[in-house]
This record gives sequence, structure tokens and C-alpha cells, in this order.
Amino acid sequence: MITRNHCRTAAVFVASTMLATACSPPSGAPHASVAPVPSATGAVNRAPVSIATHTVTVAGVGAVEVTVSERGAGRTFLVLHGGAGPISVAGFADLLGASHDARVLTPTHPGFGGTPRPDALKNVADLAAVYVALLDQLDLHDVTVVGNSIGGWIATEIALRHSPRVTSLVLVDATGIIVEGHPVADPFSMSLGELMTRSYYNPDAFRIDPSKLPEAQRKAMAANRAALAVYGGNPSVGDPTLRGRLAQVTVPTLVLWGEADRIGDPTYGRAYAAAIPRARFQLLARAGHVPQIECPEQVRLALRDFASAHATDHAR
Repeated sequence: MITRNHCRTAAVFVASTMLATACSPPSGAPHASVAPVPSATGAVNRAPVSIATHTVTVAGVGAVEVTVSERGAGRTFLVLHGGAGPISVAGFADLLGASHDARVLTPTHPGFGGTPRPDALKNVADLAAVYVALLDQLDLHDVTVVGNSIGGWIATEIALRHSPRVTSLVLVDATGIIVEGHPVADPFSMSLGELMTRSYYNPDAFRIDPSKLPEAQRKAMAANRAALAVYGGNPSVGDPTLRGRLAQVTVPTLVLWGEADRIGDPTYGRAYAAAIPRARFQLLARAGHVPQIECPEQVRLALRDFASAHATDHAR
């Protein structure tokens, strides 16, 4: 179970920075917001979480430190957070890792959560190259890459690098493409109230007054908002070339979309799926832009069935 308190904590950062978190742990620190998953008997059933910082080298960027949380064992899932940072996927990663055979890695994008970001690391394509290098360094195989919001944009760029280590792709309300008549809402141009309304199926269930947050968290929110602007742009409009390039994605792809997403609407999501040759689109009921918070079990089941269907013999 992902607790309501965990979801509300994540929600305020999603809304107040349009997916720019304030609660990610510093490098090497334990995550304070991991939600337990009760077993059938009611006892807590949570895979242990380990956190490590890896240094990878990327051409044109240099050495990059990446902090990665890991839980569970089994088939590998690389789960990429949106602008809300690792807290927006931590509870879901617990659910995924504890509920079936899965090894779940959730990296913190450099610059979020107090982590360092080299000046040369300045766009989504660079960040995708970092994660491809990380997969190589960790010698991972049969990886399902999952990304929410800008994390989905990063995931598509990973797929476009055709790493043999990646066998499937799951995009959860991803951003990045341009769809005429259906623009992605620019998080830097809206009020908190509008962001809340656009982000959730039931925004009233997640409203928190950000003015009551500690000063340190408000400062972190500003810093993370700056990191989001570096990667996604300000204003955030996407990559005009990405939609055309998606025809080169060769791995099976599942596009999950909240029916009430008003950051990028379902028509935008269907256009995303239509641009990828082996993609399937699935609409999620009672969810907005962050379904892993509002309907985590729907996302888990869809992801589990899809990854199992497309696992290689090595992964089985």
C-alpha cells in the first residue's frame, strides 16, 4: 500500500514546481519516504532499499555521479522519475519490488535532490546517454525502462540509442513530443492551483499548503525547479524532432495515460503511441499526470503483464 501521507507529500512537490521535488535524499542518505507494502496477513512486506552513487563517463559530458536506489530481486526495471524527483516513484518502486519478482532501480537525475550536475550535462539526450552508460557499467540485461513525465522523455531517448540491454519501454504520461493543437502545459507559466487541477484526477485529495513547508524544503524546490528547466527547457515545449525520430524505436512499448491528465491530454498520449511502431496505448481510469501515485496498482499490473510478455529467454 502506498500511504495517503506519502502521496500527499509527493503531491505538493508535483504541483508546486510542476514536478520538481523537494524531498529527495542527498547522495548516500537513506530515503525517508519509502512506503511499506502490507502482505496478505497485514504484516509489512517491503524489500530493503539500498542507495549507491555510481560515477559514469559520457562522451562530451565527462564524469557524472548518479545516485541510485535499488530494491527487490529479479527482472530489472529502471524507473525514471519526472520533475517531482524520486519521491514521486519511491512508493511505486516499493510496490513493484515487493509484489513480484522484480529488481527496481530508481536513479536521481543529477541536479535533483541535492545531487551534483556537471555544467556539461544540460539536456535530455545527455541524460539518456548517462543512463545507457550506467546500464553498461552495472552489466544489466533484459531491462524494462519505465518513465513518467520528463522521465518518459528520457526513456524514449534511451530507446533511441538501441542498447541491447533494453528489451521493453513503458511511458507513463510522458512529455517531449510536439502535437499540434494539444500542447503540453508549461509548468513555469501557471499558478499552483492550476497545476494541481491539471495534474490530478482528484486534486482536492492531494492539496497541501506549500507555505507551511520548512524553509530548507522550499529552497530545495527552487533548486530542483532550476534543474528541471535545464533539462526540459523554460518554457517547457519539448523537442520538435522527437516525434519523427520515434519511428526508430524498435523495442515493444506500452504507453500508459491517465484519463484526466491535463498536462498532456490523452490525445497527446495517443499521438505518442502512434509514433512508435511497436507501441500499445492504454488509458488509466481515475488518474491524471502521475498515475503511479493515484492508481499504483493499475500501473503495476499493466507493467507486470507487459514486461512478462516481452521478456527474453534470459529474463525468464
